[in-house]
Amino acid sequence: MTALRATAVTAAACATVIATAMNSSAINSYNATPAPERTEVGALVATWDNDADPATPDRVDWVCSGTMIDTDTFLTAAHCTTDWPDNVRFYVSLDQDVQAGLDAAAKAHPGDPAAQANAVAVQGTAHSHPDYPGPAADTHDISVIELPAAKMKSRWSFAPATLPTVNQLGALGPRGLDATDWLVAGYGTQEAARGPGGQTHPGGGVRMKAPVSFDALNDAWVRLAMTAPQGNGGACYGDSGGPNFATMSGKRVLAATTITGDGPCYATNVVYRLDTPGARAFLAPYAKLP
Repeated sequence: MTALRATAVTAAACATVIATAMNSSAINSYNATPAPERTEVGALVATWDNDADPATPDRVDWVCSGTMIDTDTFLTAAHCTTDWPDNVRFYVSLDQDVQAGLDAAAKAHPGDPAAQANAVAVQGTAHSHPDYPGPAADTHDISVIELPAAKMKSRWSFAPATLPTVNQLGALGPRGLDATDWLVAGYGTQEAARGPGGQTHPGGGVRMKAPVSFDALNDAWVRLAMTAPQGNGGACYGDSGGPNFATMSGKRVLAATTITGDGPCYATNVVYRLDTPGARAFLAPYAKLP
């Protein structure tokens, strides 16, 4: 989650900082476990330029999370794919430990961000919602990466996530959603840690999962509790665009995507509903909807 809706460039800068901080787990450290079985959950990797020569990229990093919703479609957040330099290129990796892969690629291909990205991920084309950023009631913070299906299949075995039916969350209502099992997954950092240099968010780059619980439902949003005493974990920086699964009618459904929350990553995950007419209209050209 990029708390307080940090832009994708900010998220990328954050990823660079945490990657050099320590090799630790993603998602919050409390009540979280690795998620090797969630093979449909991936990391968004980017190459971009920030020096005087825009002809070639000079930066590469994982920047956000997301989910395969078809054999060739990766769902993430629009704030992860907008406000970048013109020569940005996006890639998707379904590796369990993307940070370790990037570290190894940096040694194998020094000074070549494109080769490093290709070593861990498959390049695709981003399509952000045309109305992003919208009003607070519905920011349209949704994006997809179109990928070559053959390349994805040759590198990873995965089953695309199941999307919700229209108004599936709304039909359950607050009481039904409160009784629903929720799970957040992603590659993001841990909750705030205080040190000599101030507050930091360690970890990141490893696919993790954690239970969360229902708090509130709005027209475009679900608010999920990340409070540790209730047995919850939670999302943090770099988990933006990643999945929030809900078990409904005995099936694990990709109900919403992580967008924002509280800055320290202790309290609330604010997630974008995928069962609304607006979200479904955006996704319809890219994936089969139930």
